[in-house]
Formats: sequence, C-alpha cells, structure tokens
Amino acid sequence: MKIETLDLPGLTLITPPRFGDHRGWFRETWNQGRMAEAGLDFPFCQDNHSMSAEPGTLRGLHYQAPPSAQTKLVRCTLGAIWDVAVDVRTGSPTFGQWRGVRLDAEGGAQLLVPRGFLHGFLTLTPNAEVQYKVDGLYDAAADGGVAWDDPDLAIDWPLAEAGVDAPILSGKDAAQPKLADWTSPFTYES
Repeated sequence: MKIETLDLPGLTLITPPRFGDHRGWFRETWNQGRMAEAGLDFPFCQDNHSMSAEPGTLRGLHYQAPPSAQTKLVRCTLGAIWDVAVDVRTGSPTFGQWRGVRLDAEGGAQLLVPRGFLHGFLTLTPNAEVQYKVDGLYDAAADGGVAWDDPDLAIDWPLAEAGVDAPILSGKDAAQPKLADWTSPFTYES
C-alpha cells in the first residue's frame, strides 16, 4: 500500500496495490489493522456511492459541521474525477489552501480528507461513480458548503478536460456562500 502525505496537514493519498491475472484483478481498499499501523485509524461507519451521468458535474464544496464532522476516504470506481479538498480549520497555517488530485478507476488511488476540510469533485468522464467511507453518520442539520468558484480559493477546476465551459451544479451548490461570507465551524489542532 502506497501512502503519500500531501502538503496540507492530514490530507493523504492512498494507493492500494492491484493484483491481476487472466480473470481480472483484486484490490484491498481498506484494512483497519494495516491502516492503524500507518497512523490512519478511523472508525468508518457509513459508505456512500454516487453516479454522475454527465462529465462536468461538480459536487461540492461540502462539509458536515461538528459534532457531526466527517473524515472521508474517497475513490472513483468508474471513470475519472478531479477531487478537491480545502483546509478551512481556523488557525491552520494552510487555511484556505486547496489541493486537487485526479482519481480514476484504473489507478485506484484514494484521497483521505480529514475533518475540517471542504470536499468536492468534478467528473471528467460520463457515468463517473464515486464511493467514499465516512467516520460519522450524515446529519442534515450539520450539512453545509462553500462556493465552488470562490475567487479567494481560486480552485483550478479542469473544466476543459471535462469538455465543458461551465459545470453542472445542483441548486444547493450554485447558491453556496463565499468563504469571506462564511464562518468556519472547525478549529486547527496542531
């Protein structure tokens, strides 16, 4: 298992090995014991699965506020996405900084997005499927988001690679506040 710590504290790229033969392949995507040995000990309790029919579908930037905050382990199981995490922990030296990674079914990499980060993704292919584990149950009252196109964040969404000029958004995602008009419910703990 390849584990890469990215330059935003807590953000981790995990790439499990794939074993194949004439029948196909096998990949172990999560092993509680092995991950705990690597310092990634999360009590995942819910799995989510989404499918976006059109390339250029953007979901995010979302979060669950404390006490219902969630760590997410995100992977793309069909097609490809551009996955983004933004540090919004008050007091963090990297507050407002984002990182994006391409996740695709072929490569099998997974992004571990810790509590205190916004999360979103842009689909790059048709019928893209995303699955992710979370360590807290969904709570509608704790659900929130920040505008995907906030100029203060300046996220470089690869719209051209998705073949669109503008993303396909839900009504909720189109109406999210800008970072400057939002108060983070998260605090950085060093």
